Amino acid sequence: MNAFDSFASAHARTSAPSWQDRLPLPLRADAAGLTWERFTAIHAPQNGPVRLGGWSATALGAGRSSYEATLAVHASIHTASAVANGPVAGMTALLHDLGIHLEILSFDQRELGGAHATFLLCREGDRQMWAMGMGETAAESTLRAMIAGANRLSVGR
Repeated sequence: MNAFDSFASAHARTSAPSWQDRLPLPLRADAAGLTWERFTAIHAPQNGPVRLGGWSATALGAGRSSYEATLAVHASIHTASAVANGPVAGMTALLHDLGIHLEILSFDQRELGGAHATFLLCREGDRQMWAMGMGETAAESTLRAMIAGANRLSVGR
């Protein structure tokens, strides 16, 4: 069972607030009338034109790290690297080098069902959409949310 399923199942069995009530306020209207599965299919796409195949970080000191990633954009596979002050800055630089100009307008992170969830309001050009990522760590959920944002905006077409 994945984090999405365990979260939805846990909340379906209790009288606790619904999973929609645990979302950031701006996303609750998007979730109205949707199942958890449908909501995640819309807001957390990981199998779109942009896919993250691998990620590594090496601490360099002074708050900086070297990040390396394998990213697929459509049928092309790219290995890229960047030096940055955190995984968000690292992934932003890696995506930018591939021509994917993803801007994060809002960042919300919380624990949901024993997993980390990251909600991002992303913009590319004049389009903006909410995206979500979940993972075992805060960094993993953030990277997944950034990939979901790129896919929702169809960046890298």
